[in-house]
Formats: sequence, C-alpha cells, structure tokens
Amino acid sequence: MNPRAVEARVLAIAPWLLGLSLLGQLTMVAFQTQMTMIDLMVYRNGSPELFTGFLYDWRLSEFSDKFALPFTYPPFSALVFVPLSWIPWGAARWFWQILCLACLYWLIRTALRMIDAEHLSRRAMLWTALAIWVEPVRTTLNYGQINLLLSAVLLATMASSRPWVAGFGVGVTAGIKLTPAVSGVYFLGTKRFAAAIWSVVAFGLTVGLGFLIAPQLSAEYWFHLLGDATRIGPVGSSINQSLRGALSRTVGYDVQSGPIYLVAVAVAVGLVVWALREALRARQTLAAIVVVQVFGLLVSPISWSHHWVWAMPALMWLLYGPANRHRLVNATAIVWVLSIGSFLISFLLIWQDSIWTIPRPWWESLLGWVYPASGLLTLVAIAVGLRALEPGPQTEPVSSPVSEPQPADQR
Repeated sequence: MNPRAVEARVLAIAPWLLGLSLLGQLTMVAFQTQMTMIDLMVYRNGSPELFTGFLYDWRLSEFSDKFALPFTYPPFSALVFVPLSWIPWGAARWFWQILCLACLYWLIRTALRMIDAEHLSRRAMLWTALAIWVEPVRTTLNYGQINLLLSAVLLATMASSRPWVAGFGVGVTAGIKLTPAVSGVYFLGTKRFAAAIWSVVAFGLTVGLGFLIAPQLSAEYWFHLLGDATRIGPVGSSINQSLRGALSRTVGYDVQSGPIYLVAVAVAVGLVVWALREALRARQTLAAIVVVQVFGLLVSPISWSHHWVWAMPALMWLLYGPANRHRLVNATAIVWVLSIGSFLISFLLIWQDSIWTIPRPWWESLLGWVYPASGLLTLVAIAVGLRALEPGPQTEPVSSPVSEPQPADQR
C-alpha cells in the first residue's frame, strides 16, 4: 500500500485525531495520580530557595525515593520559575501542560513550515496527535519538563533574519538551561557573527542578573557545581541517552571525559561538520538546526531520554524534506519511529538492576544505544541525502542570514 495514499486518508481526520489525543492527555492530567510532574515540582518548589541561599542544598524527596532531586539549573533559571510558586500546585500543573502542548504543536508546525511542506495545518495536527504518545514527548509531559518550551523558542528564533532575535533566543534559553548554548555552533557555521555576539550578550545578562540577585549561589554554581554531572543524576542509567551514558554502559564504568569519550566526540564532530556543510550548501535551515541540536544531545554528559524531543523536527525533515526519497533518509525515519514509539528506554529502566549500577548484560548495553545511534545515523542521513540531490537553486551556498520562514502553500 502506498504510504502517501494512507497519509492522505489520515490527514482528512487529522483534527479529530488531535482532539482525541488532547482529550486523552488532559484526562491523564486530571485523573492519573502517577503523572507526578516531579521536574515541574522541582522548578516550582525549589525556585523560592533562591532567596534563602539554600537553592543548591534543597532536595525534592517526594516521588523520588532512589534519588532526591536537586535544583540543577543556573540561578537565573530559578528566578524565571519563581512565579510558578505564587499559584496553587493544581493550577501550575494545568498551566504547564497546556503550555507544553502548545509548544509541541508550534515546534512541529514550524518545522514543517521551514521545509515548505504541503498540507501544513493538517500535517501539524496529525503529527502533534501522534507525538503526544512517543517516548521523549510523553516523558516530558509526565515529568513536567521544560524541553518542549526551550525547543520551541529555539526553533522560532534561531532562523530569524534579525541577529538580536536569534541571539537573544539562544542566550536566554542557555541562561535557563545550559544545553541550548550549543546553538551557537549554528551561528558560527552560517557566519552569523552578529547573532553569535548577541547570544553571548544575552547569556551574559542572565549570568549577571543571577550574580546581582544571589551572588553566593551564583559563585557556587558557576565555580563549583557546573562540571559535576553526577549531581544531576546517574550517568550510567539507561535514561541517559548521551554518548557518555551509552559508552559507560558498554565498558562498564563511567568514561567521564577520558580517551574513549574524546574519540566518540571526535567522530561526532566529524559527522556534524559534514552534515552541517551539506545542509548549508543546500540552504536547508531546519536540517542545519537539527544537526546542531543532535550534536548537543550527543556530547552533553547527561541527555535524558526526554531531552530528545528534537527527534520530532528531525523526523519532519526526514519525512518531508527535499531528500525524503533517499533510501538512507527513509530508513532513518523508520528507525526514529521505532526508537521513540517503542518506549524502549522505559523498558530498559525497568530491566536495569539499579540506576546507579553501570555494568549490565551486553544486550542491555546494546539496546541502550538507541537514541545516540539514531542521532549519529541522522547526521549521516542528512549529509548523504543532501549530497545526492541534483544540483540546482536549492543547493546554492548560503551567503546571507536565513530569512524568516514563510507559510507554505496549503495545497
């Protein structure tokens, strides 16, 4: 059966599918007690400790008997979350869930718009309906994580032709949670040096504001806590889907920043340079942004499975981008659907003896590569798929900042 023909039929009922998915999700918010949103609880309950001086001594022990959760973000992040502590917990839960669902739709719709996908609105509704139930998004919603919000802001701002908008989007999100700082690689690759400078300025303002409000906590974070990945959580647990986590499970100990890790990072850097060069040559802004974000997820010491919400924009490019007829691109799209749709990480968490025990059976170590391997494959697929395109206007080199994405023709 022709997949495009099947999709055409499903698109006809996309609004109904989205409605049903939203109803199911909001019903879970209302009635499922296991949907604890513990990370949102950390943001909300921990942030007022910014004014007591005990922000990084505070722990959330509820719903987390194996690892009392600390506040792991910069002081500026706590300042951003303080308003959540002013409203009742029930209201905070609902507000955050609705905000995250809106960001998910925006993320998918913006990704589709950037590649001029046909049937924009209905495809955005269809894939939002499906994405609610894939593992990175599902766990982000269950934990009350901030990943969807940050990803939506980054995708909305990085491609802006205004340097200050692009720069502030990256700088402020990096001030909230450090990992978006990798987005600066995109500015350097596109030679958007003004945007890179604005991102440094914006990030510096967040750090400066933190020192102004809480100088001792800021000094503690930036000079003592920043490099301690074990404080964030168990590096070797199956939920850590970074190269460091996968390599550590493979060899049976934390590789830290040793030779094994450095070799893996060198390989990732090589693939990123290759894929980014091809994406820029083909004027594929979404592909270039995906390459940079996947790189950040790979090389970060900790990349929990719910951090991989960038799999959705990547999947949109693989399915609807200009190289979507290439066999490797098609295969990579299938790999991502299986990876995020199978909830494999959730099963691995059940099967592992402990979140702290790194050695494990070989098959658990192998399966624990699912997201890093998919990420590396994505870099190769983007490079190979774009290299195989016929020369034409779409493969002219980038010589100016990326223009604002325009709405696609909804045919």
